[in-house]
Amino acid sequence: QIVLVSGHLDSWDVGQGAMDDGGGAFISWEALSLIKDLGLRPKRTLRLVLWTAEEQGGIGAEQYYQLHKENINNFDIVMESDEGTFKPSGLGFTGNAKARDIMKEIMTLLQPINVTDVYDDADGTDINYWMRDGVPGASLHDDLSKYFWFHHSQGDTMTVQDPNQMNLCAAVWTVVSYVIADMEEMLPR
Repeated sequence: QIVLVSGHLDSWDVGQGAMDDGGGAFISWEALSLIKDLGLRPKRTLRLVLWTAEEQGGIGAEQYYQLHKENINNFDIVMESDEGTFKPSGLGFTGNAKARDIMKEIMTLLQPINVTDVYDDADGTDINYWMRDGVPGASLHDDLSKYFWFHHSQGDTMTVQDPNQMNLCAAVWTVVSYVIADMEEMLPR
């Protein structure tokens, strides 16, 4: 059984893609690194996917889906960060009411950093195939007030990233992915 965390590596043609979507790739990598560094071993596999060709029509995501859809019942949740890594506020979530209640309970663990909201509908080009077929999905929600200042521009460089805000995003990704991967049963569908 698999808990998938992800971001994508491709950037637009004029920028470095540090914020869109290098930040999402980084926090996904960091989540798994933190879990490993803490010596935690969840019941399910945590899988990092760094998508490619999202901007060119989601080719990488489609290929991954085609290669793994025969095991769709083993995918517990698919998570994608693709809206920058500014100050997080919660997660978008797609799933049934029972799964949403579980997600709301998990998010209470993040009260110390004030990131507890569960919004309607996860969003992510790279995870849409899975959610369309009933796999629960989550996407990071963060402060988008500056996102379009840099989106697909030459200004999308590492200087846009705030290490403290990225750490908060990584904390959200780490807690949510680990708790789901270590629950007794998969999220209900």
